[in-house]
Amino acid sequence: MLGWFQALMPKEDRFFDLFEQHAKTLCAGAHALRELLNGGDKVPEYCGAVAREEEAADAITREVMLAVRRTFITPFDRSDIRDLISSMDDAIDQMHKTAKSITLFDARSFEPQMVEMGDIIVRATGLTAEAVPLLRSLRSNAGRLNGIVEEVTRLEEQSDQLYDAGLSALFHGPARNDAMAFIVGSEIYDHLEKVVDRLEDVANRISSVLIEHL
Repeated sequence: MLGWFQALMPKEDRFFDLFEQHAKTLCAGAHALRELLNGGDKVPEYCGAVAREEEAADAITREVMLAVRRTFITPFDRSDIRDLISSMDDAIDQMHKTAKSITLFDARSFEPQMVEMGDIIVRATGLTAEAVPLLRSLRSNAGRLNGIVEEVTRLEEQSDQLYDAGLSALFHGPARNDAMAFIVGSEIYDHLEKVVDRLEDVANRISSVLIEHL
């Protein structure tokens, strides 16, 4: 009877499948965000693409939370699973907030540092997508996982520098005679920086899993 009941329960491998699916939405959302930063008439189209990826990510997150409650044996601590998927979801939520802000201000052109921050976001999500499958075997993949965490941390530091340089350039350039340009630009910079911060949170969650389970 117990065997039959367990057969109906989600398998622990399912968590890794869901993490990987979510990482794909992160990457897709990041690429759409990067494309919209090229500006022009396609900005609304790419904002819509970010929103669709965020919706898909929300559905995956809900499935993970449900599986945590239904699964007897999880691959690592339930709290770690919840924290990891929540941090991943926070990252794509912040991408969506960025796109919504761009839509609100009807922005169609973006500063060079914004574009560079978009490149960083693409690289950081790519590293996240690389890291997630490695969680299936923490011990054998510990070295590369730690390396990925360090790489994402460096990217976050680069993002901070771009943020500061971008605000300075904005203040001394387009915003010198247009206060609204500074308000809009600083809002977009703030959202982009938060995307990178949330991706660093994901890396830190991965690091926490490694520390607790090795």
